[in-house]
Amino acid sequence: MPTILCAARTIETRRATWAEIDLAAKTWTIPGSRMKAGRDHRVPLSPRCVQILNRAKALSTGGPFVFPGRTPIKPMSHAALIKTLWRMGHRDVTVHGFRSSFRDWAADRTSFPRAVCEAALAHALRDKTEAAYHRTDLFERRRELMESWSRFATGKLADVVAIRA
Repeated sequence: MPTILCAARTIETRRATWAEIDLAAKTWTIPGSRMKAGRDHRVPLSPRCVQILNRAKALSTGGPFVFPGRTPIKPMSHAALIKTLWRMGHRDVTVHGFRSSFRDWAADRTSFPRAVCEAALAHALRDKTEAAYHRTDLFERRRELMESWSRFATGKLADVVAIRA
C-alpha cells in the first residue's frame, strides 16, 4: 500500500487521485492544498509501489480516486485502513505508526542524511534561516531512500533456526 511504501499520511493516500500519479516518471505529486505544510510534495515511487498502483489502475472503475470508497466518486474511508489491520490481527498498531517506523528505520538502519529522511516525510524546516537557504527537495536522494525502504518493508524475513549446543 502506498501509505506504507511512500511513508505518506493516511489522508494523503486515501484522497490520492490518478491525476496526481505519473506512473511513467514513477512520481506522485500531492498538491499543497492536501498537504499539512500547504506546499506541493513530490513522492518518488519505488518499483513495488508502481506495481501496486498498476494493479489498482487495472481494477479501477474510472473514478478519480486511486483507492475509492464504496462508490468511485468518494475516497476510501479512514476506517477501511484500520479495519484492514484489525482483520490481519493487528489491533495494537495504527496506520500512522508506519510513518514513525519508517523514520526509525531510516535513522537506525541507513546512512541517509537527516534532511533526506525528513523531506521524505514532508516535514518543514522549523529554522527559518535554514529554510531560506534550503532550495532543493532532495528528490533523487529520496528516490534512493524510498527504494531501500520498499526493499526492507516488503522483504522476506530471514528464517531463524534454533541451534542446540
